[in-house]
Amino acid sequence: MPNDYVPMPDWRDDLPAFSGANGLDRDDQLRRDPQGLKHLRAQPDTRVLPIWRGRVLLSPEGLGLLPPDHALFATLAGPEIYLGRVSDGVLGASEAAGAFFARDVSAYEPQESLPEGGVSFDATELGHPSLPDSHGFTELRGAMARLGPLEAELAATARAMFEWHRSHRFCAVCGAPSDLKDAGWQRRCATCGASHFPRTDPAVIMMITKGNRLLLGRSPGWPEGMYSTLAGFMEPGETVEKAVRREVAEETGVQVGAVRFIASQPWPFPSSLMLGCHGEALSEEITVDPTEIEDAMWITRERLLDVVAGRDAVISPPRVGAIAGWMMRQWLADRLL
Repeated sequence: MPNDYVPMPDWRDDLPAFSGANGLDRDDQLRRDPQGLKHLRAQPDTRVLPIWRGRVLLSPEGLGLLPPDHALFATLAGPEIYLGRVSDGVLGASEAAGAFFARDVSAYEPQESLPEGGVSFDATELGHPSLPDSHGFTELRGAMARLGPLEAELAATARAMFEWHRSHRFCAVCGAPSDLKDAGWQRRCATCGASHFPRTDPAVIMMITKGNRLLLGRSPGWPEGMYSTLAGFMEPGETVEKAVRREVAEETGVQVGAVRFIASQPWPFPSSLMLGCHGEALSEEITVDPTEIEDAMWITRERLLDVVAGRDAVISPPRVGAIAGWMMRQWLADRLL
């Protein structure tokens, strides 16, 4: 076997995190049934995912899913969201069946201070006196590679939803405080009666290739050696294809022709949906816009192989679980046909 051989996993085993490849039923009808929710919450297989200021609770096995009557919740009466349920025997339900809620426990004030999460995530974990030492609240960017499909969807949904509630406490119509409704899936203004629903911001993230080369870039403030595929938010009135061409041209000056959709990934930082695309470059010259990105470069497929294997002296391997790294590995394996 050659020394530069890097095994490529089967695509079914290498899906990006938060891909939703599981049997979770979001069960929207039950959201409007308070008695049904109360009954479901009392079932022995119901579990609650605590979220502390955007960090998910992890155990050695994965998510730190707790029973509803756990001591952690005794004095931390934050908002709660119904996430859905998984039935026994459902196709794709490879993890525990039952109902799942999420509780915001951000009211807990720890003795130690932790840095805010960001693109360069903080790897420290925060414990709680009611939890085993093996459990801790962890930044989701660093935890996503440890989660199964169901756990990843639960964590992504809970984090994005609590961030939405945190930033949308007041009515956008009249400015009055709004209240949680429908098990956390709506906010309603008692003053003017307006209803508000969770938002998702679409963003394009694109593999731009020209022959045997791939275009990569890095944003200011990223960790040293971190490069990725280009990405950007869609603007009102744009198609996905137009957004890909505009973002690449704005950031690097490279012109893009044919564009096609590849796959999507929810990205709860705070509430994006990444639309993964493959675009074919029509030009090669790079002119970096310093207000958009810090650097950009073309790399060959052979060099990308070294990057993925961790052998490149300049570029670090792509983050496991992110759709950018998934698309890079698919391109290396000739699966982006």
